Amino acid sequence: MIVRETFHIEILGPEEEEILSRVSVRVEDLEGAQERALRLFARARVPQRSGPSADAVRILDGAGREAFRRSRFDEPD
Repeated sequence: MIVRETFHIEILGPEEEEILSRVSVRVEDLEGAQERALRLFARARVPQRSGPSADAVRILDGAGREAFRRSRFDEPD
């Protein structure tokens, strides 16, 4: 039996803790959630997108604790 965990991915805006979008995913581990979060973050930062710009992405575990965070400043050039 495959055990899946629920993680919450939040795309954050330029204002302190401004949540632009939130998605819940059920994956086998944090690594799977990170892959999904980084894809969502990249999509949220495309120039054609309307609305506020995405400055960071974070993952919360099922208990609401931050398990991963990456900002636009952390990305390699």
